[in-house]
Amino acid sequence: MAALKLPHSPRLIHGRQSLVPFPASTMLFPKPPSSPLSNYSFATSSGFLTRTLALFSPGIVVCKNNSLRGVRGNQSRIRSASVQRVAEELVEDQSKYSLVSGDSIRQRFLDFYASRGHKILPSASLVPDDPTVLLTIAGMLPFKPIFLGKIPRQVPRATTAQRCIRTNDVENVGRTARHHTFFEMLGNFSFGDYFKKEAIQWSWELSTKEFQLAPERLWISVYEDDDEAFEIWHKEVGVPVDHIKRMGADDNFWMSGATGPCGPCSEIYYDFHPERGTADVDLGDDTRFIEFYNLVFMEYNKKDDGTLEPLKQKNIDTGLGLERMARILQKVPNNYETDLIYPIIEKASALANISYPLADEQTKLKLKVVGDHLRAIVYLISDGVLPSNIGRGYVVRRLIRRVVRAGRSLGIKGERRDNLEGAVLPIIAEKVIELSTHIDPDVKIKAPRILEELKKEELNFVQTLERGETLLEKMLVDASSNAEKSGTVPCLSGKDAFLLYDTFGFPVELTTEIAEEQGVTVDMNGFDIEMEKQRRLSRVAHNVVKLAVEDGTNLMNNINKTEFVGYDTLSTQAVVESLMVNGSPVIQVSEGNDIEVLLNKTPFYAESGGQIGDHGFLYVTGGEKQQTAVVEIKDVQKSLGDLFIHKGTIKEGVLEVGREVEAAVDAKLRQRAKVHHTATHLLQAALKKLISQEISQAGSLVAFDRLRFDFNYGHALTDAQLEDIEQLINGWIEASTSLKTKVMPLNDAKEAGAIAMFGEKYGEQVRVVEVPGVSMELCGGTHVSNTSEIRVFKIISEQGIASGVRRIEAVAGEAFIEYINVRESQMKNLCSMLKVKAEEVTTRVEKLLEELRMSRTEVANLRTKAAEYKALMISNKAFEVGTSQKIRVLVESLDDVDADSLKAAAENLIDTLQDPAAVILGSCPDEGKVSLVAAFTPAVVDLGIQAGKFIGPIAKLCGGGGGGRPNFAQAGGRKPENLPSALEKAREDIISILSQKTS
Repeated sequence: MAALKLPHSPRLIHGRQSLVPFPASTMLFPKPPSSPLSNYSFATSSGFLTRTLALFSPGIVVCKNNSLRGVRGNQSRIRSASVQRVAEELVEDQSKYSLVSGDSIRQRFLDFYASRGHKILPSASLVPDDPTVLLTIAGMLPFKPIFLGKIPRQVPRATTAQRCIRTNDVENVGRTARHHTFFEMLGNFSFGDYFKKEAIQWSWELSTKEFQLAPERLWISVYEDDDEAFEIWHKEVGVPVDHIKRMGADDNFWMSGATGPCGPCSEIYYDFHPERGTADVDLGDDTRFIEFYNLVFMEYNKKDDGTLEPLKQKNIDTGLGLERMARILQKVPNNYETDLIYPIIEKASALANISYPLADEQTKLKLKVVGDHLRAIVYLISDGVLPSNIGRGYVVRRLIRRVVRAGRSLGIKGERRDNLEGAVLPIIAEKVIELSTHIDPDVKIKAPRILEELKKEELNFVQTLERGETLLEKMLVDASSNAEKSGTVPCLSGKDAFLLYDTFGFPVELTTEIAEEQGVTVDMNGFDIEMEKQRRLSRVAHNVVKLAVEDGTNLMNNINKTEFVGYDTLSTQAVVESLMVNGSPVIQVSEGNDIEVLLNKTPFYAESGGQIGDHGFLYVTGGEKQQTAVVEIKDVQKSLGDLFIHKGTIKEGVLEVGREVEAAVDAKLRQRAKVHHTATHLLQAALKKLISQEISQAGSLVAFDRLRFDFNYGHALTDAQLEDIEQLINGWIEASTSLKTKVMPLNDAKEAGAIAMFGEKYGEQVRVVEVPGVSMELCGGTHVSNTSEIRVFKIISEQGIASGVRRIEAVAGEAFIEYINVRESQMKNLCSMLKVKAEEVTTRVEKLLEELRMSRTEVANLRTKAAEYKALMISNKAFEVGTSQKIRVLVESLDDVDADSLKAAAENLIDTLQDPAAVILGSCPDEGKVSLVAAFTPAVVDLGIQAGKFIGPIAKLCGGGGGGRPNFAQAGGRKPENLPSALEKAREDIISILSQKTS
């Protein structure tokens, strides 16, 4: 984007003083030739003209047609020539701004390190292949197995622009200049190659030469005992001593956990206010400094006793915050006003009819939350994380709810266009998707699914939010009522306030405001306690990258990776490399023990890509080829990269390390897995062809007896659609198409249109499985040679398993024959029981169901009549309460009457006793179950007594709850033994209340 020729002294930017004086030169970088008209359009459409005009003419805004008017509707007297000069000045420095755009900074960083021997690697998914963390929270996370020595390095040097998510400090988003949930970490990594000297020198060169940051504005922090880093910064780079700060372990010693790889780190800070001098400098002062580059020198392993030992392989792990560098280079007061986020804020501002530069701080905070959170939401959904109430899905759901709350408080209204049904988030998310090109190209491909998921989740939450408003109203009434009884000040508990906040998305500020209007205070201390509990859980789940130098590292050093030969053969001679019992290495294992076996090579497929591991046997032969040991293998798993762990039981003899064995896969079970795996590929192809091209895999299982395929789709499939899918797949099977498999570079495979499988991690070389004309996927699994081997395909179920996720289960080949045989046996038994032919079963069952329905209706009617008769018999037990007005009251138990009959009895008694009357009944219809009902006539309700509020506390005495309308309410409980005392309490309460109301 272009920039104005700004004055050489600090000016007001976005309504405040500039943090950085602009350089005297207006041409830091050469300008490419451009059309003034196109540049003017760019400046206005991007919003840059709007923001920059606000610097000099706060009373002027740019309209949608690029005309200018006063912000409050007053026409500004600006000659067209003046406007043209402003526009030309705006676009004159566009080339300068484009060179410091977020996309440019990212590419220049990668190119800088690529020119120094680093391999540019793509960003990993936000869903990490690491069970110790919920989401990808750091640039180094994808390289954790290399740092641990679990897998060999593929390259000695690498550089990435890694997408990251952190939500442990979500409450700080928008409040500080630098906190985000979604951010990009630019990193350069060395795996046992270069170390401190090169890392430090290159970071300085990148900062001062590539990005042209003034050296005098840069400050350095080092670990207090790291003299080596201090000397490199001072003597070799030339940083003055007064610009290098030694800091303690809390700030400058990086640790992965209680034990494991660790080391000192060094950070580069940018100084926004060098005029404040060098005395008593605090690098933690956010008003003056921002840390933008962190260098971790991973050189030690911390042992269990706390001692540090040097690592054999010293590594470099660095991180440069893209948003922070963009803030510095684009000279804006915070990360949110960079071109990475500001266009999203502008979109939200337009929908809210708000001018961001002129908005108050609270409004800006909410707009920042929208801009930040929507980036996180879009990229998470793109990576397959859908809203739910657990794990990663809860992160997405919580962020969406925060955005919805912020948008509603800003007055953003949804447009009923494109089937959005009033949803707002998809409209703003379109801008996030537009900006995603150089961050993750897949986002635009997945845009329809992302927008649909956002719409659905937002509309559902709006309903939840409205229910929260209703619940808050009830909570406030209860708080006032309880305070009146106890003679205390009405107060909403912290737990209730947090429930509204966490479950219903109610901001505590809004809860407090509404409560105060009704004279109720809020227990903020209790709320803070509940909030801190959640934060602690969040930090544990989100903000720890756990590394540990485990026994597996030594195992990796001593044992080579397992050679897999199972694509070409089902049996081979192999050598036992290691044996383990209960996870501990052993030399020899005897008959009857469960063991884990590592071989030098194997035909057994290890579980991955959804396909379960092979079954089979290991045979040990002695002289004259006599079997001396037999091991039955029931599972095969991968560990530490490419080690295949064969899990089984010794059926005969003794097995020991170093023995040669014959490894033989169960051919029949392997064939079943091959059939189901290829059928899974055909199923995905059929879903894309017949249902939607936007369908993508969300999980799978390839087993011997069935296949399971989870996919992202928002609606249930009809029977007709399922039949069409079966017919299409069986047609492909009948076509007898030969499959093709080949290994090729990952980029070539993607360009050829190969589909990546959900959750899988791929190297530079990938295996591609193709059913010509039908399907092409990246897959390491086993497959049939020809589709005719599948024989037949049958869907056995289709259901929803989560919001926006469907699941199909199916059988094929031999598993289909088994499925049919079982169903046929069940049908024969059914025909025998019903004494009908197979074709008559449906008619017979329908008739039995109708008879059952009629019988149940008859029984229910009899129960109701019995209850009404009991009610009639106890109506004479009613008594009168009140002085100025006599009210007939009845509180009784009807033994084992069910809830529906109890309701009918109460209605009958109200009619019998006539207005004014109050009836409270209870019963124990089943073991461990209580039913309660309260019925009040209009005259009783007019006294201010509501049945729903009255019956709730009574039900609590029976271990339950309930509510209803002012005149009629039902409740239940789980403690029948408490019913007599609960009804006695109800009797006392209703007498007391009515006596007060009618005295």
